[in-house]
Amino acid sequence: MPTPNPAAFEFLTTRRSRPAKTLTSPVPTRDQLIPILEAAARTPDHGKLEPWRFIVLEKPALMRLAQLAADRGHAMGIEPDKRDKGVAQYANADLAVAVVTSPKDSPKIPQIEQVYSAGAVCLALLNAALASGWGANWLSGWASHDRAFVTEGLGLDDHETVAGFLHLGTETSAPPERPRPNLDAITTWVAS
Repeated sequence: MPTPNPAAFEFLTTRRSRPAKTLTSPVPTRDQLIPILEAAARTPDHGKLEPWRFIVLEKPALMRLAQLAADRGHAMGIEPDKRDKGVAQYANADLAVAVVTSPKDSPKIPQIEQVYSAGAVCLALLNAALASGWGANWLSGWASHDRAFVTEGLGLDDHETVAGFLHLGTETSAPPERPRPNLDAITTWVAS
């Protein structure tokens, strides 16, 4: 017979990401952030490969990324509204964690499963931050998919990509409620 954890289930069924633009200081200290990262690192990692890593981005690093996003967006001809939104993602943040997909050579674990694991780390980090009482949001955006941006801005190796940027801070307002989930989208197969 399973042993339920009502508090954990209640958290999962009511959790809400907080829009990054509503997050402000204070942000988690390093001592407060480490347990959040440790919780995220408990994600299933397919053969103990740990095909991901974290880069903690404090305000000076985020401002540097904002400038790089502005430069790259201009060079790439990104439309101004889209470019400005990408720049603001970094300029308006006080703390973010880049989750880097860093696949390992493995004869047993396909690369795609390692990418899925990095995505799962993003969700685990988001939930750990929320469960710790912080506001949090998982973003990507056009800059995170630009090779020059991630190489120059984050020092990623050629085989690495960004799974997401997790913004953490104090929420200034609660997000509006929205209806979900849509359980009409579930298909059930039965034996015939």
